[in-house]
Order: sequence, then C-alpha cells, then structure tokens
Amino acid sequence: MSKRNTQQRRHTIITLLNSQGEVGVDELAKRFDTSEVTIRKDLAILENSGLLLRRYGGAVPLPKEITETKNENLSQRKILIAQKAAMMINDHNRIIIDSGHTTSALVTELNNKKGLVVMTNSLAIANKLQTLENEPTLLMTGGTWDTHSESFQGQVAENSLRSYDFDQLFIGADGIDLERGTTTFNELIGLSRVMAEVSREVIVMVESDKFNRKIPNVEIPMNQIHTVVTDNELSEENRKKIIDQGINLIIAD
Repeated sequence: MSKRNTQQRRHTIITLLNSQGEVGVDELAKRFDTSEVTIRKDLAILENSGLLLRRYGGAVPLPKEITETKNENLSQRKILIAQKAAMMINDHNRIIIDSGHTTSALVTELNNKKGLVVMTNSLAIANKLQTLENEPTLLMTGGTWDTHSESFQGQVAENSLRSYDFDQLFIGADGIDLERGTTTFNELIGLSRVMAEVSREVIVMVESDKFNRKIPNVEIPMNQIHTVVTDNELSEENRKKIIDQGINLIIAD
C-alpha cells in the first residue's frame, strides 16, 4: 500500500473514532481490507502522536478534559518558544522557517524585524508572512506537495534551496533523541537536511515532552544543531546532555 493510502487510512481512523467513540482492530482490518498487524501499527503511531489511547482490541479517544488542557498548554508553550527564538533574529537576516505548528508560531513574532528574507516550504507559513506589516521578502521552495507534512518536499525544493545561503534555520521535530538527533514520523527528510546544510545556524524549536521519543527517522544529527529552544519542563538530565554536547540551550519560562 502506498504512503498516501497509509496517511488516508490513519486520517479515516481518527474520523471514525471521533464519530463512534471507539474502534476495534478487527473492525478496522475488515473495513480497510488489511491485516490486524497493520492496524495495530497505525494505532501505535497515532497514540504516539497524541491522537488517541489504545485499549485492548482497539482504541478510544483522548478524554475531553485531557485534550483541552493539553491543547491549551501546548499552544502557550509554542508561543513562549517562538518568542525566545525570535529574539535570536537580527534585522536583515536571511532565514528559513520549516513547516510545523511550533515554527509557524514564530511568524507573528517577526513584525518588528526589518529587511528580513524568509524562505519556507509551507503554504500556511507563507500566508502568515504575507500579513506582516513589515513585509519581509518571501521565498518559496516549490517542489512536490506532501500531504503528511503539509509542505513542499522533493528534489526541486532541494535544488531551489541550494541556490541560496541563509543565516538561520528554524525547524521543529516530532521528537529528539539526544544521541542521534531530531526525529520525525515523515520519511521525507532530504529537504530538512539541505535546509541545515545551507544555513550557518540551525535552531530547533521543540516542546520538552518530545525529548527521548523513539521515532525511527533521524532528520538533523545532533552535531549539526547549534541551538535548542524549549520550555521550562525539560528535565535537568536532558538539559545537561544538551549543554555537554556544546549546544546552546534556551529555556522559555
């Protein structure tokens, strides 16, 4: 089954879960004409993404009070992280903002910066940049649209990036493995690596609960990261591991 069909199946599982209140592995396997092993893998990935809770034989939605509290806290943490990250940007900087919810929060913090040149692979971020009164110069990577990351990816985008050089890359992550680097569920990692190659400084914007997540795809190795911006719930152990690798750590209080 293609990657696109896998994404569609997982999206449909969430839709069914929200409408029915519960889904079963056997029910889903029959509906999608696939194996129960595949469905269990889907549910595991969706649970790791914070979209459901697995139960014996199936899955249930996250309790409403947990979802509301989590969304409120995450939203506030993203804003605080974005505010700290924006303080690192000087007037006339040439920056890349990668697609993502945390990186998107950075855009509204740029209104007081002069003469910015901003490259992005995200239509959502591009649209937000267009609303800024300081009118930064906007560059788009182009490329092939990826529905999973809601961004442009592929060789065309990579070649476009190689035509420029940038002061800073602001990038998020699905997780951070402090031995390997930033990690992602998306298998399309080539563009992110090119973004890092053409930037003099790589700044990772990520919430503290994403540290030590076991996700297979390594995006940016730790030795290519210059700064990590996160929230104040990061454990002392993880703070030490970051600093010991010579990486600048910024905590958003």
